[in-house]
Amino acid sequence: MGADRSVARNRAVERIAFGVIGALTFLVIGPILWLFGYILWHGLPQMSWSFLRLPPRAIDAGGGIYPAIVGTLYLMVGTIAIALPLGIGGAIYLTEYAGRSRLVRLVHLAIVNLAGVPSIVHGLFGLGFFVLFVGGGIDRYVLRADRPVWGQPCLLWGFCTLAVVILPIVITATEEALLAVPAAFREASLGLGATRWQTVRRVVLPAALPGVLTGAILGVGRAAGETAPVMITCAASFMPSLPRGLNDQAMLLPYHLYFVVTQVPHPTVQLQAGIALVLVGLVFMINIAAVMARTRARRRRRW
Repeated sequence: MGADRSVARNRAVERIAFGVIGALTFLVIGPILWLFGYILWHGLPQMSWSFLRLPPRAIDAGGGIYPAIVGTLYLMVGTIAIALPLGIGGAIYLTEYAGRSRLVRLVHLAIVNLAGVPSIVHGLFGLGFFVLFVGGGIDRYVLRADRPVWGQPCLLWGFCTLAVVILPIVITATEEALLAVPAAFREASLGLGATRWQTVRRVVLPAALPGVLTGAILGVGRAAGETAPVMITCAASFMPSLPRGLNDQAMLLPYHLYFVVTQVPHPTVQLQAGIALVLVGLVFMINIAAVMARTRARRRRRW
């Protein structure tokens, strides 16, 4: 009799616990679903060929958003092209070569702290270091130009600034992926006479590729949605033409949405939601492509 009561009490506690967990899950997922539904409901009527393919006609956000779409694609590709090699290289060094010294622990602490720095601070760093110091130095001492060529906000400095923003994500994800590779793989490779670099390049890194791609996916999503770092390093509020080089500014979807919401008088909800929908769709498509590449790499893995 006592055992039956204990079982019934445990099942009641279990039902309550599952109910609380379900409610907490809904509190997390519910607002996200509502937000996506709101964007879809109000943004879909804005979708048209002219909205996606034409440049803006005036600073009041009339016309289309084609330059902002292309500028955002440039920004994502350029950022990941800089951040991925640096992040993977840093993670390989910290995991495979640096050991566990006090300096390495300090570097890990710096990476964790860098991930928590507010975006606007990264933007100010990009403006001070990349735009004024590096770009201004090139103009003054290399080109000796009368007007700013590289010492001004442009795409290249936007790439570099956002690469700094997402580096902690890429390094952390790559480190976790490298550490997940069984030590027996390394021992077998070294036992067959391979050097440590050959082991890393031909054994460890291919096995860790799905985890590396996960870091790249997270980094792209973070880079595409950032507004504060790009608004002072590369974004233009109105630029109907596409950038002609890396030293040109570009329209970007996150900054264009911010500009429309804060600077354009009485913007329609459809316009705001339409820009947000295109931005979310762009990130979603790139993430889908990266997830497919990650899934393909996982299928090739035989352990």
